[in-house]
Amino acid sequence: MINVFQPSLGEEELAAVAEVFASNWLGHGPRTQRFEAEFAAHLGVPAENVVFINSATAGLFLATELLGLGPGDDVVLPSMSFVAAANAVAATGARPVFCDVDPRTLNPTADHVARALTPRTRAVLVLHYGGHPGDIEAIAALCRHHGVRLVEDAACAVASDADGRKAGTFGDLAMWSFDSMKVLVTGDGGMLHVRDPELARTARTLAYHGLRQSSGFAAAKVSARWWDLDVQGFGRRIIGNDLTAAIGSVQLRRLPSFTARRRAVAAAYDRLLAGTEGITTPPPPPPGHTTTPYFYWVQLDAAVRDRVAADLLDHGVYTTLRYPPLHQVPAYRATTPHLPGPDLPGTDLAAATTLLLPLHQALDDTDVHTVATALTKAVAHHRTTPPDRP
Repeated sequence: MINVFQPSLGEEELAAVAEVFASNWLGHGPRTQRFEAEFAAHLGVPAENVVFINSATAGLFLATELLGLGPGDDVVLPSMSFVAAANAVAATGARPVFCDVDPRTLNPTADHVARALTPRTRAVLVLHYGGHPGDIEAIAALCRHHGVRLVEDAACAVASDADGRKAGTFGDLAMWSFDSMKVLVTGDGGMLHVRDPELARTARTLAYHGLRQSSGFAAAKVSARWWDLDVQGFGRRIIGNDLTAAIGSVQLRRLPSFTARRRAVAAAYDRLLAGTEGITTPPPPPPGHTTTPYFYWVQLDAAVRDRVAADLLDHGVYTTLRYPPLHQVPAYRATTPHLPGPDLPGTDLAAATTLLLPLHQALDDTDVHTVATALTKAVAHHRTTPPDRP
C-alpha cells in the first residue's frame, strides 16, 4: 500500500533515544528545554515563549483556557478543520461559529472570517490547510482591527512562512503537531507558542499541574523542604518529555531535507497531472509564501470522486479527505448558526470534490508515477462509465 502519510525515522533517532536511556531520565528535562530552544530559533521567537507539550490537541485546549473563553463567547473557525479545534472551543462553553473557505485553497480568506464575526466574537482560530499559510496576514490585521485574539492551528505548517515570517507567529497563540503522521514527528507531541511573555509563563505553569517548577529534574527549591509544592493554578499534565524531545531535535535537523523531497514530489504530481481532463491540481502559493507540502490535493467531479478513491484503494494507493466539514458533524449542527448547504458553499464544494494523494518524503519516483498513472486511469474510466445502479 502506498500510504498518504509516512514518517522517516532511522539511526539518528535511535541514537538519540539510546542517549536518553543511558541518562536514566526520560521525563521533562534538559533535552526538552533544548528542543524548545531549537524550535524557537527555527521560528525566530524567544525560547521562553514556546512550550513542548504532549499533543497539538492539548495545545488547542490550553489556548482556549488561556484566552478565558466561556459561555456567551463566539469563536470563528473554518468548517474545513480538524475536530479538535472545535472541541477545544465547545469544551469551554463558547460557541464555534464556522466560516467558509476558498474551494481551491481550502483556507479561509479575511473576507470569509469577517462575514462570520458576531458581536460576541472573542477569538478567531484558523487552520493552515495542508501546510499553506493562506490569507494569514490579512486575517491577523482583521483581528487586530476588531480587537479579537487570533489562534493559529499550524499543526501541518512546521516549515511554512509568509513574507519571511513563520506561520504560527502572526497570532496571539499557535500550536504545531508532531504526531506520527506529520512531517516532523516525535510519536506524539506538539509545540505551543504564546506571544505574550506573561501568558507564556502561565501556559508553562498550567501545562504541569499548576506547579511553578517544571518537573522533578533539577527543580529549583521552593523552600528548605524542596518537596513542598508551589501550586500557582489548577493545571493538568500535558508537558513533553526528554524521550520524545530527543527524537524531535533530530527530526528538526532533518526538516529541510524532508520538505525538499516533499516539494519534489508535489512538483512531480504537478507535471504528471497537468492538463489531465477531469483533474484539477492545487493552486500555486501566492508570491512570498513558502508552504510545508503536507497535503497534495486534487479536485474531481463530485459524481466520480468516491468511486475514484475506491478504485485507487483496490490498486494499493491510499487516498483520503481531511477534514470532513465540521458544520456537517451532528454534534455541531446545534451550536452554529450555519446549517449544511448553501451557507458555506466553498466548504461544501471542496468537501465533495477534494481527494488527498500520498505525499511524504519516503515516496520514490516510481511511487509517484504509480499514483499519478492510477489516478489518471481511474478518472478517465469513471468519467465515461456510469455508476452501477442498485
